Amino acid sequence: QVQLVESGGGLVQAGGSLRLSCVASGSIKSISTMGWYRLAPGKQRELVAVITRGDITQYPDSAKGRFTISRDSAKNTVYLQMNSLKPEDTAVYYCNAVVAPFDGNYYNYWGQGTQVTVSS
Repeated sequence: QVQLVESGGGLVQAGGSLRLSCVASGSIKSISTMGWYRLAPGKQRELVAVITRGDITQYPDSAKGRFTISRDSAKNTVYLQMNSLKPEDTAVYYCNAVVAPFDGNYYNYWGQGTQVTVSS
């Protein structure tokens, strides 16, 4: 069993910053890609940032220049530094990880989500 636990969400004023963290724990042999997604009311879930095992990152245009994803593979942890936050960044942010337990296959796991609210 693998669990992803996010932390770091909260309420911040526009222009402020937040740092999200997500720790993977359980029966983990290796972790491939890790990423962050968000879901806002009335909208579809969207990718915020993704990082590969080789630390290659990818961002949508909405996050480029403002958000930075990083990972500490030794700690099975992924971070999302969010700067210059806007009210439209308000959403529940979910951590995602592609994890190989000890059965030789990779599986997709999700955290429970953390609320980010940006006030204008």
